[in-house]
Amino acid sequence: MKPTKSRKELRQDSILAALEGNPALRVNQLAESLAVSTETIRRDLAELDQAGRLSRTYGGAVVASSRFEPLLNDRLLLKVPERRAIARRALEEIADEEALLLGGGATLLQFARALRGIDRRLTVITPAWAIALELSSNPLIEIVLLPGTLEAQERIVCGPETIRALERYRAPVVLMGASGVSGEGVSEAMLGAGEVYAAMLRSAARSFILADHGKFDKRALVLLTPWHDAMTLVTDREPEGALMAAIRRGGATLSLPRPA
Repeated sequence: MKPTKSRKELRQDSILAALEGNPALRVNQLAESLAVSTETIRRDLAELDQAGRLSRTYGGAVVASSRFEPLLNDRLLLKVPERRAIARRALEEIADEEALLLGGGATLLQFARALRGIDRRLTVITPAWAIALELSSNPLIEIVLLPGTLEAQERIVCGPETIRALERYRAPVVLMGASGVSGEGVSEAMLGAGEVYAAMLRSAARSFILADHGKFDKRALVLLTPWHDAMTLVTDREPEGALMAAIRRGGATLSLPRPA
């Protein structure tokens, strides 16, 4: 006969289940849903963190055994035609720019492959060494690879050094992918990458979010930005319902690939 779980164990199981369903939940939200104090939730999170069952974040936590999306090597094999179409459309959008901030990820790697054929001078600033390597074959592209601590699985650098370096730049345009796009805005699954991408958005006058329809109506751990009028969502399919209403309400622009 299995031993009966204590009230604390049941509560901690409920915390893990809630964070599996929504990594963006905060301490006060967990406390309200479980009808306990925020101090109780913080103690539970500390114990779960010490046991290796989750990782603490500012204001909340993310379950250690789960990821919001597959690793980069796996994502490179997914939705390839859609990502290529998005990349080609994004290239049309920035045809006259002289400097770009580029994020990392599978869709941005497709964009870099489209961009490397450019026949004019361009400066690219990026925390993603996979992007830098892809563009390095074109001598017309000057690449500024940001410093920081390497996140090997995602092939980007992050951390305070990366954010400090970004503060020196004011690029006209930033292009980045997303783990989720929802009514709240654009979000990223990885905490370190999210902090860097948020800093990149602050450093640019205009932003282009490259995301396929599989990211629609998803909210990941770090909310990077709400929808606003200096933002364009480049995607393969027109959003519907609440997401489309939020994009319009925020004044953001939608950019779709041209019909074949």
